[in-house]
Amino acid sequence: MSDNFEGMNNSEYGADQIQILEGLEAVRKRPGMYIGSTSLRGLHHLVYEIVDNSVDEALAGFCTEIYVTINQDNSVTVEDNGRGIPVGINHKAGIPAVEVVFTVLHAGGKFGGGGYKVSGGLHGVGASVVNALSDWLEVDICHEGKIYHQRYERGHACNKLKIIGECEPEKTGTRVQFKPDGTIFEDTIFEYDTLKTRLRETAFLTKGLKIVLKDDRGGQEQEKTFHYEGGIKEFVTYLNRSKEFLYEQIMYFEGSKNGVYVEVALQHNDSYNESVYTFVNNINTPEGGTHLVGFRNALTKTFNDYARNNKLLKDSEPNLSGEDIREGLTAIISVKIEDPQFEGQTKQKLGNSEARGAVDNVVSEQLTYFLEQNPTVAKIICEKSILAQRAREAARKARDLTRRKTALEGTSLPGKLADCSDKDPKNCEIYIVEGDSAGGSAKTARSRATQAILPLRGKILNVEKARLDKIYANAEIKAMITAFGTGIHEDFDISKLRYDKIIIMTDADVDGAHIATLMLTFIYRFMPELIKQGHVYLAKPPLYKLEKNRQVWYAYSDDELDAILAEVGRDQNNKIQRYKGLGEMDADQLWETTMDPERRILLRVNFDEEEESEVDLTFNTLMGDKVEPRRIFIEENAKFVKNLDI
Repeated sequence: MSDNFEGMNNSEYGADQIQILEGLEAVRKRPGMYIGSTSLRGLHHLVYEIVDNSVDEALAGFCTEIYVTINQDNSVTVEDNGRGIPVGINHKAGIPAVEVVFTVLHAGGKFGGGGYKVSGGLHGVGASVVNALSDWLEVDICHEGKIYHQRYERGHACNKLKIIGECEPEKTGTRVQFKPDGTIFEDTIFEYDTLKTRLRETAFLTKGLKIVLKDDRGGQEQEKTFHYEGGIKEFVTYLNRSKEFLYEQIMYFEGSKNGVYVEVALQHNDSYNESVYTFVNNINTPEGGTHLVGFRNALTKTFNDYARNNKLLKDSEPNLSGEDIREGLTAIISVKIEDPQFEGQTKQKLGNSEARGAVDNVVSEQLTYFLEQNPTVAKIICEKSILAQRAREAARKARDLTRRKTALEGTSLPGKLADCSDKDPKNCEIYIVEGDSAGGSAKTARSRATQAILPLRGKILNVEKARLDKIYANAEIKAMITAFGTGIHEDFDISKLRYDKIIIMTDADVDGAHIATLMLTFIYRFMPELIKQGHVYLAKPPLYKLEKNRQVWYAYSDDELDAILAEVGRDQNNKIQRYKGLGEMDADQLWETTMDPERRILLRVNFDEEEESEVDLTFNTLMGDKVEPRRIFIEENAKFVKNLDI
């Protein structure tokens, strides 16, 4: 023991051991602090940082077009027709302003100085961080008839800013091309679809701005233009396209109050889910904040006042809750604010108190006028809200009943659940399997200490098309809620989760995929935290078993089978079995292939909060009532399908 201590004392900890990370070196050392992560999410964040600078020009009224291109070498070019980054000498730094923007951390036109009224990229780390995390970056600026150019490598300028050509005197703008550094990012291949989602959102939020996304990589050339004159009204139309809306017109309110510019668009549809997305200076705030609170207050108060004044609610009836009014609502709340205060560096929640008052004020006033002028629409919404209120009341009674039951019976778990004996949730996992036959094999195969099995009979209810009271009455869903232990909706408490891993284990066929989708729809709608915190998994059972000379191999895809056959040789001694379902495996095989923690393949289910509107739309398209959007989705994605049961 003492030897170790002696060894520790030899390594000095003095003044020279404290590293001072100069400027951009700090970024290269701790990239996650500046862009969130070095995974694909962080990689795409680089593009957004540069695009956001161009969007700030558009918000200031100087830029109308942005072109984003993924080049053949997997670098990205972002070009705009804004004023162009200033090329004059910055007196404080003694170098051109453009070089300051790309090489000095916390430099930008957003820290006072009157450059921008509102902006999204507020931390001033945007351009310089992108530069620091790129192999190389080149910038071209058109200014007063000349084209200025500078190249940087890993954050350092390779040459002075120089003039490389001429352009039309009236042409202005900036062109930035960069290639991410492969030594920092786990993956440097950009995904077209990820960029597409974010750029579409940006175009919706900035009406009139045209954004063109182009992929020039060999074999996957494509181009998409986003340009919406209607701004967030069109955004609501886009999000509601797989749903039946309750009334034609989209309510749109805008106004300024206390230096906050507010835009709100909303429309109700016949679904039971609320889809409200909030933005500040075009940045998505998935955790809401003061602007959302203001919106909800205004909505609840205005609708209750209207329902009371027009006798749609009897005096004896209670007020409508916010939840009832927001059932089936799709809304976008976008505020522009000069100095946004976010809670946390990740900008996920707005903290400015003036935003609450401003949104509340604008929505209350304009919604009151709207309802007075459109009594039929007002009546439709109020009627839907009263139905929702009744259903919620019925659900509450059903819930209280189940609660009371459990209080009397002790915490009775569902009868068909084979629970595990370990009581520490961290070590435990639950397999949800379809049908009793697979359930029987799984119960025999499992490791009793840590693996629980819950067999479900038949297909569970599609929650996308059902109200709460219906959901609570469904036996299979009740069994899952009880087994997980967290409760749902407002009762949800992740600390009560009884298993660290929830594993959906279904057959590797179309039916199995459908059951898995129904399960995921339920978890996403009622317990999204389980997915966000990485507790939900899909088990991947093998598709083939190959026997030869008493040796056994399992293959999880056609390609894997081909690779095994190439290795062992194709001849008459090969016995190949194609598994149609889990019930065809005996307990040992099931353990070996799908349940043994050492050998199994588990796919973790996750989603990016920034893309929540798209995830929402996908669930709606696939599980909702409208057939047409589903047909289009299938046609667009059919080319990616493998392992069909044909």
